[in-house]
Amino acid sequence: MMEIIKANTKIKFSNHYMVTGLISLTLVAISLFGLFTKMNYGVDFRGGAEIQVKFEKAIDLALVRKTLKEEGFKVQAQKIGDPQDHEFLLKVAATEANLNEVTDRVSRVLKKDFSNDGIDIRKVDIVGPKAGKELRLSGFQAMLWALIAIMVYIGLRFDFKYSPGAIVALFHDVSIILGIFAFTGTEFTLQTVAALLAVIGYSVNDTVIVYDRVREHEQKFAHLNLKEQIDNAINETLSRTILTSGTTLFISATMYFFGGLAIKDFFFAITLGVIIGTYSSIYVAAPVTLLFQRFTDKGDKAQAQGVKA
Repeated sequence: MMEIIKANTKIKFSNHYMVTGLISLTLVAISLFGLFTKMNYGVDFRGGAEIQVKFEKAIDLALVRKTLKEEGFKVQAQKIGDPQDHEFLLKVAATEANLNEVTDRVSRVLKKDFSNDGIDIRKVDIVGPKAGKELRLSGFQAMLWALIAIMVYIGLRFDFKYSPGAIVALFHDVSIILGIFAFTGTEFTLQTVAALLAVIGYSVNDTVIVYDRVREHEQKFAHLNLKEQIDNAINETLSRTILTSGTTLFISATMYFFGGLAIKDFFFAITLGVIIGTYSSIYVAAPVTLLFQRFTDKGDKAQAQGVKA
């Protein structure tokens, strides 16, 4: 495998854990504040109308979105089906009180402004605020169950002393991504949930690579403490991490900038996840594992002293 970083590199990552820990705690706290106060939930989670339209002629999706926004609607628009079908799905935000009114107004605007383009409103679905709230809850539950499953996997695959580090790192990644979404006004939709689940998978894979190397070191170099073993493991996997994360980041960033509006938010989350997930594997999962071991060792010593007494 091509090596960007030499195999005998001895960077002391553990020397920075105090500073990076404070930075991470600050970012997570700010992100949680944004999550609970500023999150911009999409139609899927807030309630509104979903309108499926079809045109006889080729229509620019941006023009449809612009037309509805100029009329005062908060809208998400995406292409569906084959390109030659000229078919779109429009999601328009609305409250429980004005759902029917908004739906009727959108239909009138579309028929008026695109009357020469052979518009056909094929289906109208209404998503009530209560259903949106339940869907939002289900989205967060999906992420919670993913975290629990990963914790069990890490515990069985390695040792349960590694599980807290992996879970804290994943919580760190997800919360910061959600915070960035909140403060940038990016809509939180079903696409975002899918992206976050993908980020969870990517981040834990990166963490497992480090943990696997740490376990090898524990078997080969039992005389070294866990702190030294983690530093050595990160250094040995650093070249692989840079290559893998760099390649993934290049692809996700390319899709974000050139993939179109329909997938822009998805790859925004993925791009953030690659950056933050790589950071957390080194500067969150590892120090939490060290901290957990420290508390475990203190508990074992206290128990041993109690038995002697």
